[in-house]
Order: sequence, then structure tokens, then C-alpha cells
Amino acid sequence: MIAPVPLAKAYRLLNHGPVVLVSSAHGGARNLMAAAWSMPLDFDPPKVAVVIDKTSYTRELVEASGEFVLNIPCRQLGQATLAAGTCSGRAGDKFAALGLEALASSAVAAPRVGGCVGWLECRVMPEPANQQRYDLFVAEVVAAAADTRVFSDGHWHFEQEEKALRTLHYVAGGHFLVSGEALEVRA
Repeated sequence: MIAPVPLAKAYRLLNHGPVVLVSSAHGGARNLMAAAWSMPLDFDPPKVAVVIDKTSYTRELVEASGEFVLNIPCRQLGQATLAAGTCSGRAGDKFAALGLEALASSAVAAPRVGGCVGWLECRVMPEPANQQRYDLFVAEVVAAAADTRVFSDGHWHFEQEEKALRTLHYVAGGHFLVSGEALEVRA
């Protein structure tokens, strides 16, 4: 089941460093790309940062719309995640080409990617110097949601038997790690 995540806890969706699929839309076009470099930045209001290369079609749509969604894919989307990061959306609709479902977002026009385990809907906070020089986008998280089978009460739960729902962590050259054993350390 998909459930909203309180914005005060939205940073926890990214805190463990998963790869994300950045989805975007503008003027009837939509696209997505894989991004290994994203992170939470602040709590109130919640903010994120993500690197979006200036040559990408996703960047073009994000700059035009001022919005995007950080989708958190899981192991079962490993092949589609790799493919989303290695082909261009200028040649056609990546959602259709990769067999991915586009879900309506609650606060932005960019679609969410079906089959993911977390979503952060974001509005760009314009920082033209950082965007041009470093390809770095800062955005406010305006809505968040997660699959309750693996995220609830503000925490990830990867102990489940269903390993296909564990998040992906990109290493390089088509190699990923998946989230695994949880360890709680108390002071």
C-alpha cells in the first residue's frame, strides 16, 4: 500500500543513499533519468539536492517546469533503472520504452514511477549559479509517499522476506548494491 510520508520525515527516504529515478514533465512531454547523486538537505521545509546534467532531456523539462519527482526504485526495477540512465528520452517516451507505469503525483505535474518504494515530489528553488556551474538542483519537497511494506512510521523496514523491494545503491559500470541488514546502535 502507498501512504503519504509526513514532510518532517521525508528526508529519511533518501538518508540511506539510494539511487533515484528523476521524473519530469512539461508541455505534454515526460521523461526520467537515473541519478546516483541526490541527498536530503534540510528538515523544515524539507529540501533535497540532485545533480542533473545539462545535456539531459530531463534537465530541459525540469528547467521548463520547475518541478520533478525523486522516485526510489527497488531491486525489481534494477534493469529499468540502469536502462533509464543509459538511453536518452529525446528519442521517445522512456516510460513506454522501459515498460514503466506513470502514476499521477499529488502536488506536481511530473509523474511518479510505478513499482518504486518511495517518492519525493519537488519544486525547484532556483539557484542559477549552482545549476549552471555544478548541475546541482536544490528543491523543496512538497509531498512524499512510500510503500508501507518497506517504509512506515518514518523508518525503512528491509527485514521483510521480499528482497525484490530493497532499494538500489549504484556503484559504477552497471553494478549496484541493495539495502540489507539493519543495525540499531544505542548510546
